[in-house]
Formats: sequence, structure tokens, C-alpha cells
Amino acid sequence: MSHNVLYLIRTGMDGFSKGQKRIANYILSNYDKAAFMTACRLGQIAQVSESTVVRFASQLGYDGYPAMQKALQELIRGKLTSIQRIEASGEQINSGDIAGSVMQRDMETIRSTIERMDRTEFDLAVEKLVEAKHIYLLGVRSSAFLAGYLNFYFHLIFENVTLVQSAAGEIFDQMLRIGPGDVLVGISFPRYSQMAVNAVRFARDRGADVIAVTDSKMSPIYKLASASLLVSSDMISFVDSMAAPVSLLNALIMAVGQQKSEETAESFSELERVWSRYGVFGYAEDE
Repeated sequence: MSHNVLYLIRTGMDGFSKGQKRIANYILSNYDKAAFMTACRLGQIAQVSESTVVRFASQLGYDGYPAMQKALQELIRGKLTSIQRIEASGEQINSGDIAGSVMQRDMETIRSTIERMDRTEFDLAVEKLVEAKHIYLLGVRSSAFLAGYLNFYFHLIFENVTLVQSAAGEIFDQMLRIGPGDVLVGISFPRYSQMAVNAVRFARDRGADVIAVTDSKMSPIYKLASASLLVSSDMISFVDSMAAPVSLLNALIMAVGQQKSEETAESFSELERVWSRYGVFGYAEDE
């Protein structure tokens, strides 16, 4: 759809029934809360039936209520405060089975990522990484561990990898020599860090390719990227669920490793000798 859900609601208001207008008015005034409500709950608040809510979504042009709900969530994901996220979690999590609820949502985000992933973009990202003169990895806040995870394995495959540490004011120092032929993997999820956005823009302005690992085409780093890997992330209260992003990075590591299979085999052969010699996983050879 070319217009966001709020625009569709505003422009369609004249054609709504009385019940649908109550739904529309509630969403327009409370879309940050409505985005995480079930159709049943939204119907209760708007004093209409669940079926009326479902028909309302269809009238807007969505393929059912979940599609409209997803559109609302994408609209606000980068803007929710931590308090708003905690409030929204009441509609998301079964307090009687938190473990099951959280893991079920993680499975759903991985399934969603598989269905929506653009394989052509994935292959392009792999190609750019394999051909890169130098690879920079950047993630800020909760995305920092994802960059560190990628760094751990990329160092076993490549000789030209830099993990950009996100200490304030030092990012640009570490990226000073980035330029044409280099690749920056920028990882950013809501709430999007302006520091990460600025670093991605800097890399692009210097002529480097950018591979964006993010959640949506509405992400501020999406439009700055040469290749984008869109992956479903979830907000579970104040926690960022990163099950799907980690799974995607695993796929990226495996794909790059296959392209550089000889270098990867040599690295692990050398590591096995070092581990054996110095007793990393047991007794050292000379003990």
C-alpha cells in the first residue's frame, strides 16, 4: 500500500458505518495502543463486535485484521517509549505462561522472516561481503551484541574486519578510512539510534557500500543501503526480541563461509592446532 494506515482511515471516514467510525476514531487517537490489541479487545473498546473490526480492516484494503495490525505496528515501532512498550505488553503476553508466550512469538518472527526475505538482496549482500576490501560492523545499544556476534565469526573467515565500538564520539574515528570498495554492515532496530543512522550515512557519503540489517522499509537506514536484509524483530515489553535477527546472521555467516570455503577451512585447521597446543578445550599437548 502506498499510504499508511492512518491516512487510509482519515480519507475513508465518510464511507464508514457508525460502528466503524468508532473504531476509526479510537485508532486515530490511540494508535500506539491499538497496534497491540487483538481484534476482540479493540471491538470491546469501540463497542462493536469482533467481526466488525475484521470487516473494518478489509474495507481499508488489508488482508484481514493481522495485516492492519502489522501496518500500525510498523508505523510506531521506532517511536514507542519504554513505558509505552511495557503498557503494550499486557496485550501481547500471557502472564500465566510467560515462557511459552515469549518463545512462541520468537518462532513467529523467524517464520515471518523466512516468508518475507528477499533472496536476491541476501545474495547481493553475500557478494558484496566476499568482494569487500574491508568490512566494518556496526550495531548500537541492543544491536551491539549482534554486531559482536557477527564479528566473532567473520574474524574466522576474513582478515579485514573491524567491529566499530559505539562509544559516543568515537564511531567516526574508527571509520575514518572507510571508502570505495569497503562495506559497512549496519544493524539497527527500533528504537532506531541516531548515532547508528549518522554512521551509516557517513559510510555511504564516503563511497562505501552499506548492508542494512533492519526490520522495515520505514527504517531510517533502509534508504541508505546498497543491500537490505529485512528481518522481523519483536518488542516484548521493554525487551527487544532478537531471535530472528540472530537466525538471519547465522544464515549470512554460513553463506559467506561457503563462498570462502578454503579460507574458512584453513582458519579452523590452524585454530584446532592452537587449541590443542595450548589446551583451550582440555589439556595442553606438553602437559
